[in-house]
Amino acid sequence: MTRPAKRPFAKGRQPARKTSLAPAETRDLEVVITDVGARGDGVAFADGLRLFVPYTVAGDRVRVRIADSDGKGEGVRGEPLEVLEPGPGRQTPPCRHFGRCGGCTLQQMDDATYAAWTVGMVRGALERVGLGEVPLEPLARTPAGARRRARFAALKRGKRVWFGFNERQSHRLVDLEECPVLAPRLFALVEPLRAVLAEILPDGGDADVVLTDLEGGADLLLVGPRSLDRAAREALVAFEPERIARIAWQPTDRAAAEPVANRRPAFIRFAGVPIQPPPGAFLQASAEGEAALVAAVREGVGQAGRVADLFAGIGTFSIPLAQQAAVHAVEGDEPAVAALGRSVQGLRLTAERRDLFESPLSAKDLNRYDAVVFDPPRAGAAAQAAALAGSRVPRVVGVSCNPSSFARDARVLVDGGYRLAKVWPVDQFLWSAHVELVGLFER
Repeated sequence: MTRPAKRPFAKGRQPARKTSLAPAETRDLEVVITDVGARGDGVAFADGLRLFVPYTVAGDRVRVRIADSDGKGEGVRGEPLEVLEPGPGRQTPPCRHFGRCGGCTLQQMDDATYAAWTVGMVRGALERVGLGEVPLEPLARTPAGARRRARFAALKRGKRVWFGFNERQSHRLVDLEECPVLAPRLFALVEPLRAVLAEILPDGGDADVVLTDLEGGADLLLVGPRSLDRAAREALVAFEPERIARIAWQPTDRAAAEPVANRRPAFIRFAGVPIQPPPGAFLQASAEGEAALVAAVREGVGQAGRVADLFAGIGTFSIPLAQQAAVHAVEGDEPAVAALGRSVQGLRLTAERRDLFESPLSAKDLNRYDAVVFDPPRAGAAAQAAALAGSRVPRVVGVSCNPSSFARDARVLVDGGYRLAKVWPVDQFLWSAHVELVGLFER
């Protein structure tokens, strides 16, 4: 492997501050990778150091350079310089940007090795909280070219627009030339987006682009620049009318989305029910991943007649479940609740806006239901898990994109009297260190 080429980074952003090392640590070492850890980095030991080496597989013999601390006191980061002898699970990465782009960090693993590592991450997280004997269902897989939603970064320098994803653990930008993960319809918009951003961004200006493939056309949310003049708005109004159904703009992530062009309705369907998501709304990354998660949740809920869906979003689980049960959906994001509320006609579904971090449903509230589904952000649902642990709900189904926070919440539920009956692992974020899962808890 060669040292990643430097890329420009967005104006106002700075690369991560490096941790100084003693001179004795700033040398090259030859090591053998013994394992690949939870963040996707290979693990090696040399001269009393625990090294984390990205882009490696177990069994690799590599030459590395000590780079810096991992920031958590767990070891030292090593920069891979050369693979001297490949391990048995290594393959040629399919993307030319591998090793620089932060979107995929595990393309060096062949398919069997990658699948085993993904399942191992779920198993390992459960083992660390004493739940390692829980049965795991077979891994649900997501194919290449299936990613239907992505957030890109864009930066204008002179007449050129750099457009793509950030390097791993950096704000330097990788200019995208290919992407085997993205749905082809999304990737086909990369060059047109580069051209229109050259018109509307000032020199040195940057923005993020959230692009979602929906029924009816793509949904485009532009986050930044801080203002759009008339010429920029006109350029966006005229941009790709056949392929893009809706364009919105936010000056910052915290601002409300402002419509720029609403050409036609753009929908996602859950169990056949159309719902128009708010601009940039959270959506499962792929249709295949969503289908696997929904199937597991429906199996976990079983024949429950009354179901609470917590952290419900725009109804990924609420709407399918409402076809077999009475569902109460609870979500903190106001636009998501409004979108869900517009789609409840004819369904046994009610929606409530509530911040479940600040005001979780109490055990008394929860005891009204035969089953509860909760799908929190990566940080997990500590407060809501504690309330669930004190409830009498017969079945609880937890969904998570973070095995570590899921395991923490699972331990709380098990200590409260639940049994973690089984777990479904789902590989939705292809070639990344992110793993999704669904767990069924029973009383």
